[in-house]
Amino acid sequence: MEISASQGALGQDTWAIAARRPRSLWSDARQRLLRNKAALAGMLYIAFLVVIAVAAPFIAPHRPLDIYPANSYRQAAWLHPKNRPHVSGNWSFPLGTDSIGRDVFSRLIYGTRTSLIVGFIPMALTLFIGVLVGLIAGFEGGLIDTVLMRFGEFVYSFPSILFFIISMTALKDTPVGRFLNGFLILFAALSLVGWVDVARLVRGQVLSLREKEFVEAARALGVRRHAILLKHVLPNCLGSIIVSGAFLVPGAIMVEAGLSYLGIGLRPATDPSAIFPVSWGNMILEGKAAINAQEWLMLAPGVAIVMITLAFTFIGDGLRDALDPRESS
Repeated sequence: MEISASQGALGQDTWAIAARRPRSLWSDARQRLLRNKAALAGMLYIAFLVVIAVAAPFIAPHRPLDIYPANSYRQAAWLHPKNRPHVSGNWSFPLGTDSIGRDVFSRLIYGTRTSLIVGFIPMALTLFIGVLVGLIAGFEGGLIDTVLMRFGEFVYSFPSILFFIISMTALKDTPVGRFLNGFLILFAALSLVGWVDVARLVRGQVLSLREKEFVEAARALGVRRHAILLKHVLPNCLGSIIVSGAFLVPGAIMVEAGLSYLGIGLRPATDPSAIFPVSWGNMILEGKAAINAQEWLMLAPGVAIVMITLAFTFIGDGLRDALDPRESS
C-alpha cells in the first residue's frame, strides 16, 4: 500500500504535535498574566519599590531623621514663592522639608520599607492561619468544621477597625507595644481578624475537591490523610490563595496609614540607625497640620499609598484572570 507525500507530511506533523510537551496549567497562567499589561505594569512597579526599599541608604540624599533647623517647611525644589523667599525650593531637598527641617524625599524613600513590610508580613500570617483553618475544616468536616466556622463567624462579626483601634491604643505603651515600634501589635491585629475570608474560600474549595476522583484514588491506595491534604488538595487551591494574598497587601497598607493618621499607628522612630524609621502614614499625620505651609509633606506619601494600592490591585486582577480565566469571561 503506497502512502502519498502529502499523507506522509501530515503524519509527521501529527507525530510532532503529539510529541510536543504539553504546557502545564501554571505555564498557561503565566502566559496570560504576562499578556495583561496592567498586571505587568503593577509587578514592575512593585519590583521598583523593592529595589528602592533595599537601596534606600544609597538613594536617599539625607538620613530620614537628620534635622536641618534653618530649613523648616522648605518648599519643593521647583517652587519659589515670592512672598516667602526664605522657604524657596532647593534641590538639596527635592520635595522640601517638614516642620523641623527633615528631608521629605528621604523620608518618603525610607517609608517604602515600612509599607512593604506592613503589607507582606501580615499577608503571610493571614494566609497561614486562613489556609490552615480552611483546609482542616473542609477536609475533616463534621464537628470540627462546625466549631471552626462558628469561631470564624464570631471573629468576623467583630468590627475590624474597632479591634485595630482597641489593640493599638491599649497596648501602645506596654513593652509589647514598644517592641519594634509597634510592628508586632500591628501584625498580630491584622492577621487575627483577616483570616476568616481566606478560611471560607479555602474551605469551599476543599469541600468540592475532597470528593474528586484523584482524592478517592489516593484514599484507595492508602495514602495518609495529611499527605492527601498537602500533596493533592492544597496545590489545587493555590490559585485562589495567591489571588487573595495579592489583595490582602494593599488592605494592610491602607489600615496602617489610617491608624497612623489617627495617631495610633506605628510609633515614630528616634534611633537614627532604625531599619524602619518612618511610615507613609506617619508622614500624612505630620502633613495634616502643615497642609498650607508645605503641601508635599502630605501629598507625597498620599500619592505613594495610592500608587502602591493600585499596583497590587492590578496584580490581583491579573492573577485572578490568569489563574481562573472562566471568571473573566
